[in-house]
Amino acid sequence: MNSDAHSPAADQSADQSAGSSAEAATMDPAILDEYAELVAGTADELPGEGLLHRLVAARAEGRPLRVKLGIDPSGTDLTLGHAVVLRKLRQFQDYGHRAVLIIGDFTGQVGDPTGRSEVRKVQTADDTAANSATYLDQVKRILLDDPEVLEVRRNSEWLGSMDFSQLLGFTRMMTVARLLERDDFAKRYKAGQPISLMEFMYPLMQGMDSVFIDADVELGGTDQTYNNLVGRQLQQHLGHDPQIVVTVPLLRGTDGADKMGKSLGNFIAIGEAPSEQYGKVMSISDELAGHYAELCCAWSRAEVASYLERLASEPFAAKHEIARRIVELYWGTSAATEASEKWTRRFSERTIDAEELPAFTVAPGSVDLVELLVASGLVASKGDARRQLTQGGIRLDGTKLDAESQLGDASDLDGKVLQRGKRQAVRLVAG
Repeated sequence: MNSDAHSPAADQSADQSAGSSAEAATMDPAILDEYAELVAGTADELPGEGLLHRLVAARAEGRPLRVKLGIDPSGTDLTLGHAVVLRKLRQFQDYGHRAVLIIGDFTGQVGDPTGRSEVRKVQTADDTAANSATYLDQVKRILLDDPEVLEVRRNSEWLGSMDFSQLLGFTRMMTVARLLERDDFAKRYKAGQPISLMEFMYPLMQGMDSVFIDADVELGGTDQTYNNLVGRQLQQHLGHDPQIVVTVPLLRGTDGADKMGKSLGNFIAIGEAPSEQYGKVMSISDELAGHYAELCCAWSRAEVASYLERLASEPFAAKHEIARRIVELYWGTSAATEASEKWTRRFSERTIDAEELPAFTVAPGSVDLVELLVASGLVASKGDARRQLTQGGIRLDGTKLDAESQLGDASDLDGKVLQRGKRQAVRLVAG
């Protein structure tokens, strides 16, 4: 459990009547098996064994669980990081439970402050609408598209129509002192960094979602524990059965340093072209390959254990195996085979056909290397560009570049290949 989760977790006592592990011995073995599968690979379950007893209660009532997952449309692409929790949600569907997917078109205008050291840029309703336009197509690569087990809601339905008196009713259930117990808010407050009232409202709004859709369970990454427990707290205040919080591990990005994120440029999108997905997986470290096998491949625990043995003895072949598996999950077997063959031709045999590469037009005049890397899409930011140059990850026509390299005029670059690592390259065209 992360440090953000401290205070709302104290309210777990309402579920303690669910019983102890000893009671599980008398339960239906089918429910015990279902519970074991649903908590496999998770990071935490709050309160402990709460999901088991909620499953028993739902079975007695003859109904499925309502399992909530919220995604804010901060960008147009969902990544393998999103897929980790989406696959856990799919597991609940496979057992007949109802996935309630909330597109945070309203909360997305505020932005989740979790892990932020500064105020987020505010998005408009048009921004969130544009970003979420393809979300359903992407999530349906993973979730069952069946109205019996999938309910899709946008939280503007209730948050956008709430009047001020209703809002004040919810704010009475939270205190500023409790909000400041969040690690990220506490650090910013201590450092004198601004925290907007709108950011303070974010955990409350996410909690309201749980109230309005009557969630039995909320899923999220470990960084969402605090926000999810706020939902549980609001439900308790209103006399509802408080949701069970189930968190999954955060997927590390392709750099292995930070969690996967679009702003860091270390992501693999689930809708990305098969060859791009394959190449990005092949670029990760051997150590990271085991992490991806556990979180990205939809394998059983036995299959993951077997894979880790192969990774230890034949890491290169094993990395190909997860690259194929990931592409296969989103694009099918034939696309995975084609991507594998293409990668082998291009990188294992060291043959890059410039004519096959995407072209990038360089504006006339003197060229700044860092700005070119960002503009071409090879890196996500100037900071990312400098890191790649320091680490020796950038080449021009096979020659390694560093932060001191000078490119000269655009006309000098015409036809040359600018490459990041082994997986990304563009053909430069003088404008």
